[in-house]
Amino acid sequence: MMAIEMSGGVYCPLSPRDPQYRLHVLMKEIECRLVLVHYLTETKFINNFVSLNLDSALINSEDESHVNFDRISRVLATEYSIAYIIHTSGSTGKPKALQASHRNFSNSIYSLVHSYTFNENDTVGQIARCSFDNHIQEILGTLMIGATTVMLRPRGTTHWEYLSSVLEKKQITYMHTVPNLLYSLFAYIVKSKKQEALQYLRSLCSVGEPFNVKLLDLIKTSAIRKCRIWNFYGQTEITIASTFHLVDVAVDKKRIEIGVPLPNYQCIIQDEFSQSVVLGQEGYLFTGGVGVFAGYLGRDDLTSKALVDIDGEMFYRTGDLVKMDNKG
Repeated sequence: MMAIEMSGGVYCPLSPRDPQYRLHVLMKEIECRLVLVHYLTETKFINNFVSLNLDSALINSEDESHVNFDRISRVLATEYSIAYIIHTSGSTGKPKALQASHRNFSNSIYSLVHSYTFNENDTVGQIARCSFDNHIQEILGTLMIGATTVMLRPRGTTHWEYLSSVLEKKQITYMHTVPNLLYSLFAYIVKSKKQEALQYLRSLCSVGEPFNVKLLDLIKTSAIRKCRIWNFYGQTEITIASTFHLVDVAVDKKRIEIGVPLPNYQCIIQDEFSQSVVLGQEGYLFTGGVGVFAGYLGRDDLTSKALVDIDGEMFYRTGDLVKMDNKG
């Protein structure tokens, strides 16, 4: 991943769980020039695309002294160049190729750092699947800020004994994943009385789905110590997350808020007539700031519907109904 970005390429993850036909459709859509494969995935791309088997490349790599650095092209990428493409299904079920720039990604990472949820001293467990942009934060974002990332074995995120063992042995301090996974993991830990797996956690972040009180009650029973629990909200179109809320186990008993905008993000709530709402009034959420994506590849029609100009700034139309309280 780092090699792709540093050489000026565009990273586009594909899931080997997808059918071969779907993978080929997605690759043609993005005009893929090179597929990186290994021994488990190479058969999905036979005679259709130019591919590089990473296993063979590592085994047969030449000594560094044989590399002619004069023949290596200069990187022409800028902060507005596309860093990666993530496919999202959307409401129609047809994948959309969402483009994020280097500026989107790097600034979103620093927004997380400035929110004090994520720092250079963390050891991060790589939990997210490649179909979610959180996996890029867990790998590239972690390395960008000088932190440590721990890669799990294949399908390790659904093997609760293994995952809890990794949390303890690798001294994981930061975990960022969906509530469903958190619920299953904490249910296993509580039932198995393996609370020691949580002893190093400093920052536990929920994202991607609503954080419900049932999960919070379960986390309470785990007797987790010295760990802050965060609820993140956001779509892939705004890069990782746009709002965050520090969960208060003593106060948040009925519902968990989505919180306030991350540093360098803005949120606006408007009614159906595009007018700002007052405190306590329900309205549609628009998100702006450094993470607003660069558009859907080859779908300017969808991009124009998703993005709206508000007072000279580009905002993403989330479609979600929210209310603002007196805490903002």
